[in-house]
Amino acid sequence: MTIKSMFTPSVTGRDQNPDQRRRAILGATATGSVALAGAGLWGTAAQAAGDSSPLTEAAQPLGIATADIDIAALPRVKQTLVAPPFAPEHEQVASGGPKIVEVEMTIIEKMMQVDHDGNMIWAFTYNGTVPGPLIICYLGDYIELTLKSAPENMLEHNIDFHASTGALGGGGLTHIQPGEEVKLRFRALKPGTFTYHCAPGAEMIPYHVVHGMNGAVMVLPREGLKDKEGKPIRYDRIFYIGEQDYYLPKDEYGQYIHYDSALEDYSDSLNAMRKLVPTHVVFNGAEGALTGENALKAKVGETVLFIHNQANRDTRPHLIGGHGDYVWETGGFGDPPATGLETWFIRGGSAGAAIYTFVQPGIYAYVNHNLIEAVLLGALAHVKVEGAWDNKVMEQVKPPTKM
Repeated sequence: MTIKSMFTPSVTGRDQNPDQRRRAILGATATGSVALAGAGLWGTAAQAAGDSSPLTEAAQPLGIATADIDIAALPRVKQTLVAPPFAPEHEQVASGGPKIVEVEMTIIEKMMQVDHDGNMIWAFTYNGTVPGPLIICYLGDYIELTLKSAPENMLEHNIDFHASTGALGGGGLTHIQPGEEVKLRFRALKPGTFTYHCAPGAEMIPYHVVHGMNGAVMVLPREGLKDKEGKPIRYDRIFYIGEQDYYLPKDEYGQYIHYDSALEDYSDSLNAMRKLVPTHVVFNGAEGALTGENALKAKVGETVLFIHNQANRDTRPHLIGGHGDYVWETGGFGDPPATGLETWFIRGGSAGAAIYTFVQPGIYAYVNHNLIEAVLLGALAHVKVEGAWDNKVMEQVKPPTKM
């Protein structure tokens, strides 16, 4: 199948210079109102490391101004990223002062199955998964990402960290073509859970995001999570859930179209996306990715931190049979958590966090409580909890019998 429309020249291709690409990201034309200062608009590796500009208090976590930090002297730690729904190894309370957390991700364009009927999409991924891996650091740390694009890829990619400050979330400094790599370092100035996603410019921004190219960062307070009284909150495990909306094009007979290569669906996808009606809303890349043999596992008495990322649409997570003991709907750990929620709200373009301690064994359904999207479109996960049943919490007093 051929592509039905021409690409915006400033969106893809090696022939564009950095100024053109930045202009595309900002949504400006060559004669638009956004004035760019060329390659000097944002900091690059070629610029001096220091900046004598005054910083607001908000930009000085831990009371340490950036100007007072000797980056070269900071200790470095390598974080091994793991595939969702799991989280990298980490301590819940920071030891020592700020560090540089080194992580590496490779962009991979790949064909992925999205439902039980075998329908496929050319997914754009960080490290081959939807969502991309969870990155964890502490307030005041630096995240130093080496981002690579597999040589066999077809598209230009980058990364926009909602956890970062400046340069379009780093998106302005991380544009790479297939076979290239780039290194970005940013300081975590805000505690919480945050989305990251690809944002190459113009229509390519939503096109990449709804093809799976998003993930989350968790910036923990250095002293760990706390309730509104300042008491520590600890968890036994993390379940990291990425909610993904897909817009698979259909032919004139209502059948999903198969595409042999990435980009081939571009024109058809844009037409489908404009309707704002997803064909699939799934957890962790595909229908059933977190059910059956892939169900999440816990035990009675365990406390689980659920991190829920949605890079594009609003959603309403609900744990059927449980609650949100502590919930940070907006992801901001700087604010006290809400307590005892039945359902919580995650805004599109954000990641939220909720903690629950399991009381009863059995199968819990974790859903988007737009139940149409959960049951018909796929936004459903299962948590299998082991342990002894407590009749004092719930009991079937009388089994079903004829009236």
